[in-house]
Amino acid sequence: MKKGIRIQKKSRFKLVHQYYKYTGFYSFIGASIKKAIIPVLSIVLALILFNEYVYNINDGLQKITETFSTKGILTIFFLSESFLGLIPPEIFIAWAKKTSNSLLSLSVLAVLSYLGGIISFFIGMAVLKSNSVKKYLENKMAKHLKHSKKWGGFLFLSGAVLPIPFSITCMAAGMINYPLNGVITFGLFRFVRFAVYAIAIFQIVQ
Repeated sequence: MKKGIRIQKKSRFKLVHQYYKYTGFYSFIGASIKKAIIPVLSIVLALILFNEYVYNINDGLQKITETFSTKGILTIFFLSESFLGLIPPEIFIAWAKKTSNSLLSLSVLAVLSYLGGIISFFIGMAVLKSNSVKKYLENKMAKHLKHSKKWGGFLFLSGAVLPIPFSITCMAAGMINYPLNGVITFGLFRFVRFAVYAIAIFQIVQ
């Protein structure tokens, strides 16, 4: 009996794997990573050169920390994460390193990013009530909505971890009426991304 259950589970896993393979999910993730690698490396190189020959980034971050209130910076970040992720979170992760308690600041950023994704989900649901806004976003996010319908939770998990706009992914989930529990669960991987990025960024920022 147990053997039959194991075979059934393996068969189901194999079928799921084949589905994502045939529908292009793995290719999409691979292409997204490739697209992100060049910009990320370019930004890192530009930051290194800028820091070396133009202006000390650590001094700049320190000045930002001293000039702007923590609440103000966190508010800007939260709004960005709730509305299409307009500002790269890496900038705020670097800022967190310059605060008096970097781990606490990083944790707050991760929580705000996670909550911002949930808000984006509800924004996506609200969009359905406005035909004009719905049509506009459907045109702008046509490919993303198509992918969301095909791949569901695995796409949202990828949006939480990989350099795919998390806010847009959650908004698409709301627009296709994806279960909120799924977004809440897969969104938890957002904390993993912040931890991994912080390990790398904290090495650069002194």
